[in-house]
Amino acid sequence: MENKPDIELDLSGLQCPMPLLKTKLALNSMEAEQVIKVVATDPGSEKDFHLFVAQSNHQILDFQRDDSVYFYWIKKG
Repeated sequence: MENKPDIELDLSGLQCPMPLLKTKLALNSMEAEQVIKVVATDPGSEKDFHLFVAQSNHQILDFQRDDSVYFYWIKKG
């Protein structure tokens, strides 16, 4: 992915709902249009993150899965 994130958050090892909660806290401290890269290992994060952005003004710019690791690039709305 070409966009360099403004913030990187490694949430490996955390289980639901912590990855989403910690990402929301980080987004709250960010400026509009900034990008956060989140690394998670919780399989439930895929559904949680996609549902979250559908209900907010944030946007998933990219999503990748590598074995049991999930990568999200989210732009703050």
